[in-house]
Parts: sequence; C-alpha cells; structure tokens
Amino acid sequence: MKKIIVIAGIAVAVIAVSMVGLRMYTKSFSPQDAANYTNDNIEVSVRYGRPFKKERVIFNGLVPYDEVWRTGANEPTVFKTNVDLKIGEEVLPSGEYALFTIPGQETWKIIFNRTIPSWGVDFSGEASNDPTTQQLAVEVAPINTKNMFEQFTIAFEEMHDEVDMVLMWDQTLVVVPMIPQE
Repeated sequence: MKKIIVIAGIAVAVIAVSMVGLRMYTKSFSPQDAANYTNDNIEVSVRYGRPFKKERVIFNGLVPYDEVWRTGANEPTVFKTNVDLKIGEEVLPSGEYALFTIPGQETWKIIFNRTIPSWGVDFSGEASNDPTTQQLAVEVAPINTKNMFEQFTIAFEEMHDEVDMVLMWDQTLVVVPMIPQE
C-alpha cells in the first residue's frame, strides 16, 4: 500500500512539473504585456498575451471569423478601468473584465465579461467566454491596412475627449472608442 502511495505521489509531482513547464514553454511564444492609459484620475489598462504572426494566415485562419477569440494568447486578456466608460451607446462600469472579441470581415464584436477565467480557453480549445456574465458588447468595423503588424498589440490613443483602444495584428486595426464618464 505504501508503495502505491509513493508511486502515485511521484506521478502527481511529475504531472505538476510538466504542466508548469508546458505553461512556461507556451508563454515564451506569446509573451505577456500591458497597455496603460493614465490622465488625471483616469486609469485604464489591459494585460494580454502577444502572439506572433509567423507567416500564418491570422484572421479567418488561425483566428476564425465569427467565433469568440480570447483576444491574445495564454491567459485571458484582462481590461481594467477605474472610471465608467461610455462605449458605443452603453456604459461599462468601472471594474475588471475579461476581454473577448468575435472577429468578422465587416465587423468585430468587442465583449467585456465580468467573469475572468483562469485560462483563456477551455479543454476543447474554445474561448472561455461565459455569455451569461457578459457586461457589455459593442460592434466596430475593422480597418485593413498596408502596414504589417507581426506581433499582436493593444495600445491606447487619446483623441480629444475620448480614449481609443486599438488592437493591431497582421494587416488589421480595430479601434474601440471610449469616453470616460467622470
């Protein structure tokens, strides 16, 4: 009996070490980064994984059209704001959200979800977006560019009274206008 417990303990330890190693290995291909916007008492940030294009077809290839994408790699992308933000016709309350998108050829749906999963996808490879805890969703048009963005990037740009969250990858830009509600 003792021998079985020792063998089981060793097996669990090997599996745990393997999982940690696999997680570190996959993260090396899509390093974590953050984008931040600060102005007076407004703080908006995004933490996300930055995958590379690596000569792959990205949109409607690696990232299928009309399916939920975790918007980055590895852990879920986390959007945080300390003030309410008007996005489209709705207001996103201050807080922390998982950011998901549904890319499309003509429009992208940007989803802010109150539930932040521990990993960006489930065991089947599907994005871990729970529609029942969706706080806000807005549609925006993608912009096709001649510029090539090798690594997925999120940035913030200030435009008069609004803050634009810009998603860039391959030859696609997606701009999400947000107006802080002070």
